[in-house]
Amino acid sequence: MTILLGVDTGGTYTDAVLIRDDTHVIASAKSLTTRADLALGIGAAVRAVLEQAKVAPREISLASLSTTLATNALVEGQGGRVGLVYIGFDARDLDTHGLKEALKGDPVITLSGGHDHAGGQAAPLDEALLREWLTQDQGVSAYAVAAQFATRNAAHELRAAEVIGQVTGRPVSASHHLSSKLNGPKRALTALLNARLIGLTHQLIGRAEDILREIGLSAPLMVVRGDGALISSQKAKERPIETILSGPAASIVGARWMTGRDHALVSDIGGTTTDIALLRDGQPQIDPAGAQVGPYRTMVEAVAMRTTGLGGDSEVHFRSEGLAGGVTLGPRRLLPISLIAHEAPEVVLPALDRQLRAVMPGDYDGQFVRAVPGGDTAGLSARDQAVFDRIGAQTHPLDQLLSSRVEYLSIQRLVARGLVQLSGVTPSDASHVLGMLSAWNREAAAVGLSLMGRRRTGAGDPLARTPEQMAKIIIDQLTAQTAKALLTSAFAEEIDPYSGAPAALADHELLQRGLRRAAGLVKMEARLDVDVIGLGASASTYYPAVGEALNCDVILPEHAAVANAIGAVVGRITMRRSGTITAPSEGIYRVHFIEGPQDFHSEDDAVLALETWLCDTARAEVEESGSDTVQVSSHRDIKRARSEAREVFIEAVISVEATGRPRVARDDQI
Repeated sequence: MTILLGVDTGGTYTDAVLIRDDTHVIASAKSLTTRADLALGIGAAVRAVLEQAKVAPREISLASLSTTLATNALVEGQGGRVGLVYIGFDARDLDTHGLKEALKGDPVITLSGGHDHAGGQAAPLDEALLREWLTQDQGVSAYAVAAQFATRNAAHELRAAEVIGQVTGRPVSASHHLSSKLNGPKRALTALLNARLIGLTHQLIGRAEDILREIGLSAPLMVVRGDGALISSQKAKERPIETILSGPAASIVGARWMTGRDHALVSDIGGTTTDIALLRDGQPQIDPAGAQVGPYRTMVEAVAMRTTGLGGDSEVHFRSEGLAGGVTLGPRRLLPISLIAHEAPEVVLPALDRQLRAVMPGDYDGQFVRAVPGGDTAGLSARDQAVFDRIGAQTHPLDQLLSSRVEYLSIQRLVARGLVQLSGVTPSDASHVLGMLSAWNREAAAVGLSLMGRRRTGAGDPLARTPEQMAKIIIDQLTAQTAKALLTSAFAEEIDPYSGAPAALADHELLQRGLRRAAGLVKMEARLDVDVIGLGASASTYYPAVGEALNCDVILPEHAAVANAIGAVVGRITMRRSGTITAPSEGIYRVHFIEGPQDFHSEDDAVLALETWLCDTARAEVEESGSDTVQVSSHRDIKRARSEAREVFIEAVISVEATGRPRVARDDQI
């Protein structure tokens, strides 16, 4: 008998689940995610599930972690300050693929160097300028390195990373470690985001390991990658970017395990995001263009997932356009008023009462702020540092903390750095008012919704006259935005695609009339013709209405609330590697190894050498991640051209996949 532990750290809750013999759930538990120290929430959930099942820590054979930390950080624009070393590119290349936007003013240096398409050196690496730049105090937590054609020859990236380590001792993210594909600016973006996440991921995984050992677990810890596969915790620390979409990918694996469905849209609603993916032929679809989270298109292989900043804790925005007015939700996550009032009632309740008694609504009514302990404040401006110091260790009403409107911009920057948390009205508060949830402080939620309802529409009327009316407006908007996200995903995944952008098609008047089955001279009927598997703690609360809006069946599995934790521990370790062979001249076959290109005079010899190296590398990584039984498969994509009645070799791409189940200890071996 084996007992497996799955853990998922979400934006609001941390879940833990125990599975016996890889066949059935024996216990599950939840704890609030503790942003200041994620290990506290992990420890609470694990202790609760062990107590519930009466299982001793030493009986656990394997532990695995999925997390939305990296996904949420990118969606919310958080992460550490990083430095980018950009080799062999023109500074104008920073404007492509959102690289300049992703830098957000962080330091960058462009150096001469890099290689050409064939792997030859284009220019020497300017190591002296790099060393001079590194000796300046950049105030960064990590560095990213991207060199031109580094996937054809990584020598300059490897040397730059070595110099950075010597001079600064900071972590380095090299682009060729994260993707074997061309497109330097996109690889640079991926390396940059990876570097930005290193500190957050080290904190999460390191503390998770600490708390599990403290509880008494000796089982190895795995982490879910963005494609649903498992990797060792050490690999996840080195390449945190590979864990973007980790939680959503785990949810798909969990959905398949729980329902046995081969074809469905899987929609996982959390506190921060709604993640939607198509399950086709029993497998999640892999995005060939690389994972996209928020505004960023990376080169990380991950499930074809559409991540929307829409969750139970999404910020509610007042919309004044039009006579009726209304609200929109997301993409930023806030602490629900009901939650912060539950944790700091002595501050929140009097402030809400004061704001409600005011004659006119204020700009910051119902908003509170508090610091996240232990944050890295390196690189803050004097103004931002002063605001951060003023917040201290207390919870503050925002209208009393700010001395000028310009300081609100400081709050926004501090939120983006993950140094402070904002609280305000969310769908979770609306659910408390309507009696759909009862976890926190309903009184505070009702006052918060009353304050928002006082806002005036274009017609001059209050948006809502009661908290219940305001709550219904918010929940109806959540249903509408969720339905649109599902329709957009369905249009994007159509095998026989429609003409037009998926989001525009989802909004089209004819479709919306068809969903309402509007009658008239032309009667329209429409429905989502695929089942939806609703996952997440609040799926049972919100998704029945979504099913009604889309005229489709919604499946709510028994353990939908802990699907991510289930998927975290029932997956497989998988490593995929690919390499390229080019032909710089006739009769020469150049294999592009990581340590540099190597020429062969035989196509067969070149293909065999690359395939053997890739297979050995992938197999070793799976074994290193904790699997004894590894299966390896390979695929050859060889491009040729016909010239004067003969075929000429152009290029070959060899792809391999190694996979195996994690090694677990039997109960008689523990």
